[in-house]
Amino acid sequence: MEGRDPLGPRRVSEPRPRGLRRFVAPQRRALPPNLQHATRPAPQARSGEVCEMCGEVLADDHPHVVDLDERGLLCVCRACYLLFTHEGAAGGRYRAVPDRYLYLPDFALDGSQWDALQIPVGVAFFFRNSRLGRVAAFYPSPGGATESLLDLEAWDDVTARHPALGDLAPDVEAVLLRHSEEGSECYIVPIDACYELVGIVRKHWKGFDGGAEARAAIDAFFGSLRDRCRVVEG
Repeated sequence: MEGRDPLGPRRVSEPRPRGLRRFVAPQRRALPPNLQHATRPAPQARSGEVCEMCGEVLADDHPHVVDLDERGLLCVCRACYLLFTHEGAAGGRYRAVPDRYLYLPDFALDGSQWDALQIPVGVAFFFRNSRLGRVAAFYPSPGGATESLLDLEAWDDVTARHPALGDLAPDVEAVLLRHSEEGSECYIVPIDACYELVGIVRKHWKGFDGGAEARAAIDAFFGSLRDRCRVVEG
């Protein structure tokens, strides 16, 4: 994120805090009536994060489900996660977040191409919002994930050069880009990985440019991300 104003004078909406439930107070949500038979009683007086659908205590490394009505991520247990791995489960309201991590080493954007995307910082993620029927662009900021008014023609130009970017599961997978004067990095990741990065920025950002601690935390995130990825052409 060095060298760019995180709250620069581009056309953006007001910041809206979003992200993984581990960064905010957990909330319980009810399942649709046809799936309520799969729930279990909430545990009594047990510490730790719990499944937001059935109340089961969760491990630190647990899956997530996207709630399309609320546009939020739910922390869930494995059993509840599996309920939503099939298309159309719960009337299509919930979708399980997959576990696919890809790195595209041949990806490249020059400065003018990045500017055409209208992203005011050096990191952003892009995903297809099925309810809106278009690609949405967000970038991490001290206030949370902030939506940018994406130039769709500029994005179409990017995907035309890199067809692998068009093969995303709607709502639950994202293209994560990091751009600097040294070049660009491109990843296809689960949407919860993007919100993990949002949480890192919110936690460590200080002052106008973020500070050394934030930059180190962001570098560490991308280093760990690269280790998880399978390298693909495209």
